[in-house]
Amino acid sequence: MVSPDGTAELLDLPAGPPLGLGGLPFEAVDIELPEGSLLALYTDGLFASRENDIDDGIFRLRQTLTRPAASLDALCDTLLAAVLPQRPIDDVALLVARTRALNADQVATWDVAADPAVVAQARKDAAGQLEAWGLTDAVFVTELVVSELVTNAIRHAEPPIQLRLIHDRSLICEVTDASSTAPHMRRALTYDEGGRGLLLVAQLTQHWGTRHIAKGKTIWAEQTLT
Repeated sequence: MVSPDGTAELLDLPAGPPLGLGGLPFEAVDIELPEGSLLALYTDGLFASRENDIDDGIFRLRQTLTRPAASLDALCDTLLAAVLPQRPIDDVALLVARTRALNADQVATWDVAADPAVVAQARKDAAGQLEAWGLTDAVFVTELVVSELVTNAIRHAEPPIQLRLIHDRSLICEVTDASSTAPHMRRALTYDEGGRGLLLVAQLTQHWGTRHIAKGKTIWAEQTLT
């Protein structure tokens, strides 16, 4: 991590699956990052070779991260040129991100009672917020996503339940509950009355997933905005 003042440090994180290997559980860590902090996530393949020392590779990575770059894409190119061995012996994954704060009016949050009767109000609240943001084209899909995620939380999870919409370069819908059990998408049979919720969310949105937190989890779904 590189802080806004240019100080680079190696974060102490628990061991987990390699970056890019999805579908496996991992331990979550909360770290407070000032706005403008730079994060670099990578696999050992970025340094691993028969000729290079990993500690030396990490040192060169930290040095390169502190140099100015025109964009994050340009920074990735510079990092690869600086530290990638000529003959890597493992797969290479590199992810660079910079933190930035959202304005308060870009986020809307509602507490949701653990009662199926409130699902309709949750849809109405979400639709009203999208109209206030000028995103009327996204109302139909968002109402369906809110309905499915909130209903799943009420039926299968534990309170407290919270609904959040984030309007940035994309539209993100999040539902947080106190259960640590992650949902699993399945294909319902023709005559099943339920079981299609997450499949519907996956088909209607561009990305979706689960983020575990200290006490529970957050299910999120992202729509691109045109």
